[in-house]
Amino acid sequence: MALSGDLWTELPAERRIFCSVLLFSWAVYLWEAFLAHRQRRVYRTTTHVPQELGQIMDSETFEKSRLYQLDKSTFSFWSGLYSEVEGTMILLCGGIPFLWKLSGQISGRAGFGPEYEIVQSLVFLLLATLFSAVTGLPWSLYNTFVIEEKHGFNQQVLVTIYADYIAPLFDKFIPLPEGELKQQIETMAKSIDFPLTKVYVVEGSKRSSHSNAYFYGFFKNKRIVLFDTLLEDYSALNKEPAEGEDGENEETKSKTKNKKQGCKNEEVLAVLGHELGHWKLGHTIKNIIISQMNSFLCFFLFAVLIGQKELFAAFGFYDTQPTLIGLMIIFQFIFSPYNEVLSFCLTVLSRRFEFQADAFAKELGKAKDLYSALIKLNKDNLGFPVSDWIFSMWHYSHPPLLERLQALKDAKQE
Repeated sequence: MALSGDLWTELPAERRIFCSVLLFSWAVYLWEAFLAHRQRRVYRTTTHVPQELGQIMDSETFEKSRLYQLDKSTFSFWSGLYSEVEGTMILLCGGIPFLWKLSGQISGRAGFGPEYEIVQSLVFLLLATLFSAVTGLPWSLYNTFVIEEKHGFNQQVLVTIYADYIAPLFDKFIPLPEGELKQQIETMAKSIDFPLTKVYVVEGSKRSSHSNAYFYGFFKNKRIVLFDTLLEDYSALNKEPAEGEDGENEETKSKTKNKKQGCKNEEVLAVLGHELGHWKLGHTIKNIIISQMNSFLCFFLFAVLIGQKELFAAFGFYDTQPTLIGLMIIFQFIFSPYNEVLSFCLTVLSRRFEFQADAFAKELGKAKDLYSALIKLNKDNLGFPVSDWIFSMWHYSHPPLLERLQALKDAKQE
């Protein structure tokens, strides 16, 4: 051991940096593979619907979700191994300096000399993006046309992309009509001094069965948005299809009739009690402060490290120190340990915030309704309810469903 330590200290600083980056990258991959193995074991062995969910989740839906997650996990293992080997070979074979040199030659032929580093950087980014697209294409195609189609989830994936990036440009926010629900929401908001100005309903059912609720706005101008899929009385999936509608048959009508999408008014209030708990407990402000502090620290360290020649030499840049390459080396490789620790800490904090928001809803007397609402939302959002405890602790920003139900159980029984 002492001899190994001596050999390590005798290595040049750039070699120690390079070896440390590779070792840490493989350590992270092996840790992730270990966690994924534990989770796959859960998928293989959990073949029955948990007792707490038996009333709302049928065995067919549970089995479909289980097999889908099992295939996805296996796919992630092999694609992750491929990516790790590919990244290692790129570093060992000097792929980054080679691509930088090639981008310099291309920009030079276009009439831009070495003084136009910004042009060379743009060409480098273009080549790197093209390389990633080509090498990642087979995995992307397999995931889309084998796994997703096999389990019938491909439409859901496309819907999610549309909902996240395209639909917000076209969504119409309709004011929640006057009635009991709106009055109850306003009363609850007033009881905790939440400066509510408007309540909207957005027609999420046109794109997805996922249910959601959130609030936004600055200072004294807060607004609550409810997806129609969250509201049992508004969800289009609960309405009888029009008679004679194209493509309708008795089986489709039966499925539509039997499916009950969304929550009752009391459950909607419980969900909002949870969301308002985040506001009342200052979780949003705390997250903003943490994010700003992290950004300041990262750019401060970047300013300190960007002048270190050893960092560039470790990745094959002995004569030049391009700013873009410095950004890549520092943020992608040197900050990797810090990012892993920070990510875990933020995950732990987020889970703590979720439990606190649930407890806040409990204090409002909404424990029983939140309990039933969480079960319904898990089904509507196609979630798999069983997780390995280490896997979930490392990856899940929200506590697993069964853990949240257990925390609410005592209050629910009371």
